[in-house]
Amino acid sequence: MAVRPEGAPCWADAMFDDVDAAKRFYGDVLGWTFAGPDPRFGDYTQAYSDGRAVAAVSPTMPGMEGGAGHWCLYLASPELDATAQRVRDGGGEVMMGPMEVGDFGSMLLVRDPGGVVFGVWKAGTHEGFDVEGAPGAYGWAEVYTREPAAADAFFRKVFPYRVRRMEDTDMDFNVYMLGDDPVLGRMRMGEEFPAQVPPYVNVYFTVPDCDDAIEKAKERGGTLHFGPMDTPFGRFAALGDPQGAAFSVIDITTTKGEMPRTTEVP
Repeated sequence: MAVRPEGAPCWADAMFDDVDAAKRFYGDVLGWTFAGPDPRFGDYTQAYSDGRAVAAVSPTMPGMEGGAGHWCLYLASPELDATAQRVRDGGGEVMMGPMEVGDFGSMLLVRDPGGVVFGVWKAGTHEGFDVEGAPGAYGWAEVYTREPAAADAFFRKVFPYRVRRMEDTDMDFNVYMLGDDPVLGRMRMGEEFPAQVPPYVNVYFTVPDCDDAIEKAKERGGTLHFGPMDTPFGRFAALGDPQGAAFSVIDITTTKGEMPRTTEVP
């Protein structure tokens, strides 16, 4: 697969206190299989769906144990130094990097002005997802923030995004576009989100049956946070795994309703 254009989602991974438990959970819920851990990179373990790389899990870094797990989305960049400078110029923070990861590529870990943490990846031999939109694979992602205007300004400064606002809805929801392609959503966190829930990137994984995935997650100690809900994009639900990592599942083959109208944001 070709290297993604700048700003396109290209990879997702998560750290867990109990990696074996995470592998069992996601293996059962999403059908993943796993490579052996790579001791050169902190036992980083790649996940596969139908033999194709879709994500990775790894142990929590020493000294950071005891917190909730979380999924990190990576956005593609051809030049990390330039991206890092735009992050700083936009009021964000470079938390880590640029850091080389063998010959696989190099990365940044970044925080936007509202506290949303995400990664940036410059591909080497590892170009990212082998497949998207297939069962078990990455499907979509949304920035959940309490500072939507700041997020829009920041992401437009760092990446070559156009922004379109979703109309005819009570939500404050924008879509970040690369050309004519939607690549990332931005949702304002309202009062329905408890104050202790930090801003984050919500990663969606594709499933053949949303309701079946919900039941599997609940049976294996996961939590249903929202849904299931039918939309023109698919039937989806927001979940939490037993270690506290939030994620969503979506069945893109089951759709309902008309596509919402969007308008360009100047």
